[in-house]
Amino acid sequence: MSYSKVIENFLRYVKVDTQSDDGGAHDVPSTGKQFDLAKLLYGELVELGASDVRFDEGHCYVYAVLPSNLEQALDAPAIGFIAHMDTSPAVSGKEVKARVIENYGGGDIVLNQEKHVVTRVADFPALRGCKGKSLIVTDGDTLLGADDKAGVAEIMAMTEYLLAHPEVKHGKICIGFTPDEEIGRGVDYFDVKGFGADYAYTVDGGMLGDINYECFNAAAATLTVIGKSVHPGTAKGVMKNAVKLAYEFISALPDECPENTEGYEGFYHVDDIRGNVEKVAAEYIIRDHDKTKFEERKEIFRKTAERLNETFGEGTFRVEMSDTYYNMREPIEKRMEVVDNLVRAMRRAGVEPDISPIRGGTDGARLSFDGLLCPNLCTGGDGFHGRNEYACVEDMEKVVEILLNLVVVPGR
Repeated sequence: MSYSKVIENFLRYVKVDTQSDDGGAHDVPSTGKQFDLAKLLYGELVELGASDVRFDEGHCYVYAVLPSNLEQALDAPAIGFIAHMDTSPAVSGKEVKARVIENYGGGDIVLNQEKHVVTRVADFPALRGCKGKSLIVTDGDTLLGADDKAGVAEIMAMTEYLLAHPEVKHGKICIGFTPDEEIGRGVDYFDVKGFGADYAYTVDGGMLGDINYECFNAAAATLTVIGKSVHPGTAKGVMKNAVKLAYEFISALPDECPENTEGYEGFYHVDDIRGNVEKVAAEYIIRDHDKTKFEERKEIFRKTAERLNETFGEGTFRVEMSDTYYNMREPIEKRMEVVDNLVRAMRRAGVEPDISPIRGGTDGARLSFDGLLCPNLCTGGDGFHGRNEYACVEDMEKVVEILLNLVVVPGR
């Protein structure tokens, strides 16, 4: 059975620039261009013959339903599939030029000779498992958009297949495409009740076989440092250089950052810093899988500012902090059948599941706490949020098979 339609979908979707923006106003969507893909998907779902196709024109969500075609609809649960339309703000998603490398030989991939952009196997060891397969990459000027347009393309391919083959029996299937996942706002206005699923899956993972039902507990923090500017020629004993003081704070935190941690290890990550002698603002994300350690990390962050204020003056270091999402393991482990079903669906497709924690978050983390259990599964891509992002053709096709295995009712 061929699922080549998924690749046609993917190559079409990555041409649409949907990069979200984590600066400025907290509107959803954060960028108007995300509507371009939303409208395209809405039109395709209508044309395919999906039911209850809805487009949230205010906040850029797309919903659709494939009604149960069983004689007794209650024989199967209503299963949802969710993917996000936006791409990371980290690297441009404008004018993506995707190319297919057939029969990949297993070595480093030169994306752009002139700009020295190379995808090295040493940096992306999952490439070793792609030898002999076909890869989709870029010209090195942009990211690819596999996160998460691969997931979007796979859900759409599953949808088209089922609508074209009414003899294949399945329960109710609910589809949702979201904006702004990359900046943590993907489900701010998601219609959980109207979505209509008993449980769901985000198709937003990495290489083939990935299953995730654990993620970080996450917080965002802004450190503001207030300095004092005077002429540098007469600055002795008077100037307070906010830039230098910001680095005092950075150095005072434990050296537990993304580049030094893995697995279940949490971190502090300074994601952006800007300012001058008078004032500096540094944006942080704080992460840990363990809830107790997560709370301890936030307290260490606050205490570091308090301690430095004792040295440099009250009000020099100011902290604003808010929680973003929590580890979805807590609600999901109470109903592990949603994970067990995914394990069986993978094995039926000849894929050995690799259950691991996400060192990040998905729309499913918040949805799971909103009552819609939502583990995460693979898309067949890797190197997300950067110019080295790639997707494997055969693995994307296999993901479509896994999605079908999740919904098709055998023997009906």
